[in-house]
Amino acid sequence: MKIDGGTRYFPYWMNVTNPTYAPRILNNDLNQDENKDLTIVLTKGYGTGVLDSEVHVLNKSQTNIGEIYEEVLVDNPIAIILKNVKTKLTQHVAVVSIGDKNTVINIEKFQIPLDHLFKDVAFGSIVKFDVVDNHLVASIGAQITPAMFIGTIEITYEFKDKMYQPKKIKFKSE
Repeated sequence: MKIDGGTRYFPYWMNVTNPTYAPRILNNDLNQDENKDLTIVLTKGYGTGVLDSEVHVLNKSQTNIGEIYEEVLVDNPIAIILKNVKTKLTQHVAVVSIGDKNTVINIEKFQIPLDHLFKDVAFGSIVKFDVVDNHLVASIGAQITPAMFIGTIEITYEFKDKMYQPKKIKFKSE
């Protein structure tokens, strides 16, 4: 990547070759330091019911050799879900709990055969990143069968302790 006249190498970054999923480069002040940060969204995989993205945030900082961009760690959205979201799935309902807020979805109306239903609500086949109002936001699909999504977990990040950590986690049902 060419930045400010120099070239930086990121050998472990990967993106699919399909031009529809070219890397997205966003320029926003995510950490409220009044300097624009570079947010790079890469697509690692895609397909029917699948979109696997990852994000990298580069912060501009002053060093003894001048201004440089340094990558800042972003908490993994799946790890955040595993730590903060509880789920339950039966043949009748799907329950998504975040803190003391429970969302109960009646799934009987979908008439899903039991052998198609997952053991629990699953996350990870759709992971998207965006910047909304100068905040990094991850959207992760919640599914109960290989083809059925019941909603999305939205994680809004904040810059805290030198990294991007969850500020707000919410569930939006379909």
